[in-house]
This record gives sequence, structure tokens and C-alpha cells, in this order.
Amino acid sequence: MSIELSMPKSWRQETKPHKFCPGCGHGLVLKALGRSIDELGIQDKVVFGCDIGCSLLAWDFFNVDTVQTHHGRTTPVITGIKRARPDRIGVAYMGDGGGYAIGSQHLVNAAMRNERITAILVNNANYGMTGGQMAPTSLPGMKTETSPYGRDPEHTGMPMQGPEMVAAIAREGAYVARGTIANVRQATTFIKRALENQMAGNGFSFVEILSTCPTNWSTNAKDTWHFVEQEMPKYFKVGEIKVPGTKEE
Repeated sequence: MSIELSMPKSWRQETKPHKFCPGCGHGLVLKALGRSIDELGIQDKVVFGCDIGCSLLAWDFFNVDTVQTHHGRTTPVITGIKRARPDRIGVAYMGDGGGYAIGSQHLVNAAMRNERITAILVNNANYGMTGGQMAPTSLPGMKTETSPYGRDPEHTGMPMQGPEMVAAIAREGAYVARGTIANVRQATTFIKRALENQMAGNGFSFVEILSTCPTNWSTNAKDTWHFVEQEMPKYFKVGEIKVPGTKEE
């Protein structure tokens, strides 16, 4: 049975701006992914899955086969497609809520099973689409709709270290990294290496990208950039965490 997920032909040559809020980092993450796909020449092989949440606005952004999933279920959907069609390049695209909250069990088990897919998670430290509630990645003291006095680590714990968790449980051959929209060139390199790792058949590939949400952060351009460039890396170390064939393996 064949899998047909393509967009209508009338859309395939259309160029459009993204639909995210002004200042949102999703556009830069998608640019990094799109550039990686182009440089690798894999457009006709990619199946792009996007989660419910802000990431769903990417459903018609690329000229690739695309599927929108239920919230938190992008990883298993792309896993199923990859198992049915091993020749495809599966990309699961999600936010921190879809990956670290409702979808955490799927992320953990995909890493444990060493599924040959690439998961990209955008970390903007809050639940963006639903109004800016506290997320697993909200920083200590960070004010959100559900932590108006600031996140209290004593009662809610510290921000979730997703890539570190994945790297700890992933098997040999996995690739894990954390990038940031403050360095798009580096983020593009990490995403490209994650795709190459999948293409080589090595194992699970996971990239978290630190991103912005000025709408819910209630920050101007200067403060937004300061937060993603200076504050977030204090808790979320940027760099490659697990690379096949290195001593860290």
C-alpha cells in the first residue's frame, strides 16, 4: 500500500511567508531545516510531520510530503511511516509541549528503540499557542500565565533537559544536539547532521533548538534576543551532546 501525503499541485510552486507571530523563532528553525533538505538533495524523500501547537503552522510551508498529527503524537506517526517506507526520510517537528509533556513517552521510547527518524524540537520555554502557560522548559523565576509570580523550582522542579535525557537513554548510533536561533548557521549544521545520521541508518537523531516567543514573553526586540541568547543557554547548553563514533558514544 502506498502512502500519499503530498500537497495539491497548485501549491507546489507557491512562495509564502510563514504564519507565526512577529519575532517567533519557528521561521528560522524551518529555514535551517529547509536549507538542510536542499543541500542534501532529499526533498523528494522527506516526510514532514508536525505537531499540534505553534508547529502546526508549518503544515503547508514546505514542498514535501506532510502530515499533521495529534498533539504529542508526531514521533510515533513518523516512526510508523518510516517503518512502512524505510526509504523515506522521516522528520518529526514539534514544540517543547508536544515533545516533553504530552509526547514525552513517545520521545523516550523512540530513543530507546533507536528509531531511524529525525526529531526536531523547538524550545521557547512556554506553551505558545494556548496563551503562554508554564512548560517543562520554563526557566526558574519565569513568569507565565500559570506561574504569574515566577516559576518556583521548589514546587515545580527545574527546566527539563531534553537532549541530555535522550542522549542518556539512546543507543549507539544516535545523534543528539541542541542549537539556537541565535546561531542559525550552527543550528543548520546540527539539523543537517541529524538528517545525515538517519540517511546513514545509524539510529535516532534528535535536535532541540532554543527559540523565541515575544508574544507570550511580553518582551521587546532587545529583551527577546537577550533572553534567548544569554539567559536560556545558562540552563540549556548549546552544542552536540551525542555523536556516533566519538568517545561520548
